[in-house]
Amino acid sequence: MTDATSTPGSVVDRKPDLSPARVRRRYAAETRFQAYGLGAIFVAVGVLVWLIGSIVWQGLPAFTQYKTTLNVELSADEIDPDNLGAANYQALARRALYDRFPNVTARRDKRELASVLSGGADITLKEFVEADPSVIGTTQEVQVSVSDSMDTFLKGQMTDIEETNPDTDLVPSQDGDVVTLVAPTDVFADVLASVKVELEAEANKTLESARRETRGIAVTENDLAALRVRVDQAVGPERESLESRVAALETDIAKRIRKLEAFNTEAAKLLEVAASAGGTLDLTVAMPSVLVEVNGGVVKAEQVANDRVIGKAFIPLQSTAPAAPGEWTVVTYVTPERGRQVNDQTATWLRELQKDGAVESTFADVLFTKGDSRAPEQAGLWGAVVGSFLTLIITLMLSFPIGVLAAIYLEEFAPQNRVTDLIEVNINNLAAVPSIVFGLLGLAMFLNFFGLPRSAPLVGGMVLALMTLPTIIIATRAALKAVPPSIREAALGIGASKVQVITHHVLPLAMPGILTGTIIGMAQALGETAPLLMIGMVAFIVDVPGGFTDPATVLPVQIYIWADSPERAFVAKTSAAIMVLLTFLIMMNALAVLLRRRFERRW
Repeated sequence: MTDATSTPGSVVDRKPDLSPARVRRRYAAETRFQAYGLGAIFVAVGVLVWLIGSIVWQGLPAFTQYKTTLNVELSADEIDPDNLGAANYQALARRALYDRFPNVTARRDKRELASVLSGGADITLKEFVEADPSVIGTTQEVQVSVSDSMDTFLKGQMTDIEETNPDTDLVPSQDGDVVTLVAPTDVFADVLASVKVELEAEANKTLESARRETRGIAVTENDLAALRVRVDQAVGPERESLESRVAALETDIAKRIRKLEAFNTEAAKLLEVAASAGGTLDLTVAMPSVLVEVNGGVVKAEQVANDRVIGKAFIPLQSTAPAAPGEWTVVTYVTPERGRQVNDQTATWLRELQKDGAVESTFADVLFTKGDSRAPEQAGLWGAVVGSFLTLIITLMLSFPIGVLAAIYLEEFAPQNRVTDLIEVNINNLAAVPSIVFGLLGLAMFLNFFGLPRSAPLVGGMVLALMTLPTIIIATRAALKAVPPSIREAALGIGASKVQVITHHVLPLAMPGILTGTIIGMAQALGETAPLLMIGMVAFIVDVPGGFTDPATVLPVQIYIWADSPERAFVAKTSAAIMVLLTFLIMMNALAVLLRRRFERRW
């Protein structure tokens, strides 16, 4: 043997740089890395809290509902005990409401007053009578829902309401329909000032809209100029197509110019009115509404000066005696009347009912007891909840046994060859396929080929079972692999057959992982919308399904339908439905964690 000697060209071992500066840089890099990770966690948690908070904030109003109490005369002349469904219950409810406001006599005013009640008031009365027919011939107090726009107004989502109690006297006088309210001081100066501020703010919004239109016109004119250059260079059919586009752009520019002129005109009028708000101001539907509650009546202000209000009585004054300080109230609806679904007259009736205790906020039990409806105040989630439950039952009954058996065969019995490799690859690929593909498969096979009923939980469950199968198979195979080989060897060593090894020893130990994968797959299926849209479960379903073949919808589809509805009250309903869906998902994931911890064994 020869000794190894180092040569001048050989590699020389270098000692690590342990200088204090390098050590400090390493520590600083580690600190920055930890800070990045901690910051990412805070950002993720913050976004989650913001998302959940916004959903809860928007959804909370849907869990309450305003109802009005009516003294309904259930006349035996109008309700036949042998045919309860033939009575006109809506007319009975409206008559009870008219009796509370005897001064409302005009047909138009009665129609406005009737809009306070929900369209489902007749159903409530009918159910009340059917529950106890002995009430026929008596007068009963019955709670019925108000309409969705009234409910939104009472919840303060339609306009801000400002109330002030001036500390001065008010002298009312009446000449026909005109009521004049005079104060000894400039008590309405603040009202004029607030109206002026609102007018200036509205004018600024209008001017901003005008500026957007100006920018849009400039962009469109540039596009038009470029298109005209192309027209000059084009020939034949291409030229005709470009000329039609030029005509469309010219029409669009003309429309934008008209809108711009309208915005500028409106802004100029608003600023002019705001500038003259120091004297007498004529209030219009484009301005904040001012009402005065005095002597048991309500006066809608049509003209406002610093020391007086001239208007008409929405609710007649009981007397024209001077009102002492604190005995009268100025009410301002900040949002102009034209920007609200509830006009000032109807809002006044609502406030009177609320003062009398005839309107109160209650728990919205309809949300969890009724099916869908076109009217937001009557729409509930129960039909979607039952539909989701029935659909998941079918999904579980099909996907769990098939998925577990397929995984057991592939993991424990199948020979390793190209066929099994191909099957495993396809299973992994199916787990990544967009869910709408399974919906197309269900549409083609289950509906068109087999002729199964459309929009039924049976078909929805079969489609979701196809989508969930890969998840269950992959999770089951992973759980089976996690069982130590020594378990199998010990069972075989005492004479157990292959099937006994699997069913008596391996499968029970793998069950926590299998159940976890199954519940996660079911939770994913619960939140799916796209595949169910393809098989018709987007239909408007009013009745609660009673079986697997009845028309039904599910929670995600119900959320989709409500989110697409134009009524404002459906915004809160949509968020409430999301909260219910998230609750189910959290419960299912919590169940998965609980089962794993309950049955998991460590080796």
